[in-house]
Amino acid sequence: MSYVKFIINTFINLFAIVIISNVAFAQRNAVSVKSEFEKMTNIASLPKYTEAVVKQFSSYDTTGNNDDGFSGKYSFIRKNADSSLVIFEDKGAGVINRIWTPTPTNDTLDFYFNGSKKPSYSIKFSDLFSGKVYPFNLPLCGNQVGGYFCYFPIPYKNGCKVVFRGKKLEFYQIQYRNFGKNASVKTFNSTLSDEEKSALNQVSTAWSDIKRNILSASGVETISVDKMIAPGQRLSLIEISKPGRFVGFEIENAKQFEGLEKLIDIKITWDDESQAAVYLPLADFFGYAFGKISMQSLLSGTSNNINYNYFPMPFDKNAKVELIYRKGASIKNEEPLKIKAKWYFSPLVRDSKSEGKFYAFWNSDKNAKAGKPHVFLNGEGKGHYVGTILQAQGLNPGMTLFFEGDDYTAIDGKMTMHGTGSEDYFNGGWYALLDRWDRKMSLPLHGSLDYSLPFSRTGGYRLFLTDKMPFQKSILHTIEHGPEQNNKPVDYTSVAFYYAEKAISTSKVPNDKTTTVFLPDTMMVYPQLMNFSFNGQATIEGNNFISRNGAQIRIDLQDIPNGKYKLYADLETASDGAEVTLWQRQTQVSNPISFFSVQKESRKKMFLCDLEINEFRNTITLHFKNDKDKNRIHIGRLILIKKDLKVLT
Repeated sequence: MSYVKFIINTFINLFAIVIISNVAFAQRNAVSVKSEFEKMTNIASLPKYTEAVVKQFSSYDTTGNNDDGFSGKYSFIRKNADSSLVIFEDKGAGVINRIWTPTPTNDTLDFYFNGSKKPSYSIKFSDLFSGKVYPFNLPLCGNQVGGYFCYFPIPYKNGCKVVFRGKKLEFYQIQYRNFGKNASVKTFNSTLSDEEKSALNQVSTAWSDIKRNILSASGVETISVDKMIAPGQRLSLIEISKPGRFVGFEIENAKQFEGLEKLIDIKITWDDESQAAVYLPLADFFGYAFGKISMQSLLSGTSNNINYNYFPMPFDKNAKVELIYRKGASIKNEEPLKIKAKWYFSPLVRDSKSEGKFYAFWNSDKNAKAGKPHVFLNGEGKGHYVGTILQAQGLNPGMTLFFEGDDYTAIDGKMTMHGTGSEDYFNGGWYALLDRWDRKMSLPLHGSLDYSLPFSRTGGYRLFLTDKMPFQKSILHTIEHGPEQNNKPVDYTSVAFYYAEKAISTSKVPNDKTTTVFLPDTMMVYPQLMNFSFNGQATIEGNNFISRNGAQIRIDLQDIPNGKYKLYADLETASDGAEVTLWQRQTQVSNPISFFSVQKESRKKMFLCDLEINEFRNTITLHFKNDKDKNRIHIGRLILIKKDLKVLT
């Protein structure tokens, strides 16, 4: 062989090796259904930066009003000649990570992948969530708290279009990541390979015991803490002076951190940074709702009286975790609290080029400014957003209309997402309706923290795993308080979780004013969420309470705080209006009240009686007069006002 031929052959062989290596690398790093499942189970990868662009199509009202799906006017990108609706369209390589709606239909969704002229995959819209069509099953797809969610990944190599083949689509959101034109992506196929099936099964297995999954990594050390803290003290829970990461920690007893004042703060500092990475009330950090235990998400919350957090938290040199016990107005010679905790430490060093550190931004927005949305996170730098907790307290009694507000996200100065309502952001829907968004409910990635019409408050949480929102330069993430113009008076308290090289926004230091839970003096109880008991022949039809033979209907008021109240009602009188008396247990507390009038009339805030609510008397019972012709009362709502307040106008 000549020298020239030798050089040529050598070059060809080297070139072939490079090509094969690049192909192998691309295959290992290709985006696929399998790789997306692995991201869902490999929580350790959550700190890793990503260059993808995360965006969303939704039915939000582009005029700024509140028609976010009701009419269907804004529920599509464009209408085809055959009246079908294009609801999603993307160029290049990407993956749909989340589909949400509170109004699924039995109409067909057609998915067109990679420029295909014919549908590549078709499914009933409702079957994305029903569990009837594999592989769209729990825990990635389902419905709760009024919303239908699908987190099953749908990747595409070269563009995707989704067409809705129905007459009307209402509310929807489709969130996706775009990787550009040159990314390696394996397009979705509903017939999963054996490897993909195994990876899907692993999601359920890993999520059912996430702690075991996290602690199975080699080299994880458990550090136990058993200390005491008294009011006015600052306690160092744990200090580590070497690089590594926390892969989780737990603190008990969780019940001792409940309370309206939220006096215990948690402070976490990485690498002697001048600003704490985490500094907020411990109750807010673990997703308590208005001072009471609530959240049980995949990565953070409270279970079996233990607070847990399994967000990976890498640091470069050292870490310090402190508890601060502020002296509140109610603290009088209180006994110290016993703090038992476990910290799970891994010596795995952070790669500063590819991983961020964990930060939490706490925003206690008391009497939020009219005309401006509540800010989850606003700052400059590089990182990605991974979680939201929100407690939303209305300052006006009555319906929780502030929760009509939309979320908004701008990444690097450009809008990337615009939502359709606050409970929608948390994958829910239809607040104040029975078995929808009407009480607390926890799922792995989202849930309702609380819902109370009497207190005019609610809250929710959402984790972002494969749908985490990366930003290269800046992020602005907000939510409105009110359907339009941020015009509902509220107290909003939120926690935003994100990863970055350093803190991009500074939380205010907690104090008694910003942490104390608001308790309203006026409470309203609506029939659609009342709890009833019956004695005799009685029925409830909407707002109508109907009696046969002088029956009794008891209304549960256990949610109302103890105190003395004046009781009013919005009601309607009519020709079949009954006469009733109100009782608490076996004590009559009102004079006879007539709902009779010759013509139908509406009456607002009609006084009924005085009453006292305590742990032994937390119901009222309607005793109907036995009259077969006058046996109906119509109540719009009950209004309870503390006795020292003026009557509502």
